[in-house]
Amino acid sequence: MIIYIFVAVFTVSLGLLVDNHCKVRRNSVTRQQMLNGLSLSAVFLLLFGISACRLNVGNDYAKYVEFMHLINSNAFVPTEFGFNQVVRILYGISGFENYLLVFAFFAFFTILLFLYGIYQQADSFPFSFFLFMAFGYYFQSFNTVRYYLALALALLAIPYVLRREWVKFFLLACLGATMHKSILVIIPLYILASLPWKKWQLALAAAFCSTFFFMQDFYLKAVIFLYPTYEDTEYLEGGTSYVNIARCAGVLILALLCYQRTVKENKRNRFYFYCNLGALVMYVCCSFLPIISRIGYYLTITHIFFLPTLLAGIENKKLRRLASAGVILAAMVYFGVFILMKAGNDGLRILPYETFMFHDMVPILSDVN
Repeated sequence: MIIYIFVAVFTVSLGLLVDNHCKVRRNSVTRQQMLNGLSLSAVFLLLFGISACRLNVGNDYAKYVEFMHLINSNAFVPTEFGFNQVVRILYGISGFENYLLVFAFFAFFTILLFLYGIYQQADSFPFSFFLFMAFGYYFQSFNTVRYYLALALALLAIPYVLRREWVKFFLLACLGATMHKSILVIIPLYILASLPWKKWQLALAAAFCSTFFFMQDFYLKAVIFLYPTYEDTEYLEGGTSYVNIARCAGVLILALLCYQRTVKENKRNRFYFYCNLGALVMYVCCSFLPIISRIGYYLTITHIFFLPTLLAGIENKKLRRLASAGVILAAMVYFGVFILMKAGNDGLRILPYETFMFHDMVPILSDVN
């Protein structure tokens, strides 16, 4: 636990030094650019090192080791083509079942893409990176490594949606689907969030959402058709997150208070607004769907950009500082609850942290064989 708190505090402190809107001069490097490079490099190396050096940390770590073993044995696995090919290539290069290298590979690109996406899109890198860490996205990437790489790609796809560069958007989504096919949900969801919704259209959408309460069997059959491996598994138990409902509701309230000035005429902020609204609807109405959080995270990842821009749009300085302090405090409480109450649970199991540098690899391999 201490190491996670240290990593969060230290990397957020380094993030405070980054200015992702500094002016670029031709044929010269400014002091701020050098500071950006050093700070971002240090953040990346620390996050990558902690993730890549872990051993049996994450509730599905051993399951992934088993999948990799089956892939190397040319047996059937439910994982996607891209993941399978990465495993075969890395195992081939290593000459043995080097699952540590596979986890390091996914850690490298997942963290790299997240940092790049935040740097390119955030109004304030320090604030957005703080929210990224406080909301636990980094630490949760220790689980379902395929999914979090896909989530990082979804983050990179947002600018293509806002610029209506649909071919690039579809290609990036399809690339992510080779790792985790759940990313395909961003095609309809992000397109819907980018539309300029009218009140009557929102009313029709609300009427449609009401069908989730009395047509659950139909939607479950549709999900099983798309994900046949979910049939007769614990994934169909469903469930929702009251914490995420509260978070989305809080963001919605703040967005409505700032709607006229910050959201209404701003295409990007409207996209974030409808992503948050869609996530809230899913968490409230679709708790019967398997792993609803995996769909919701494609929408709530926009919170790391939306909250800073909402706060920056508050004209009254005292009110802005008070609201910013409230958001920071809420995010710190969220992080504290995550680390103290959830991180060690079976659903995550990222505590206690262990590293291969002080443990033998044999126990996990023996479980597989």
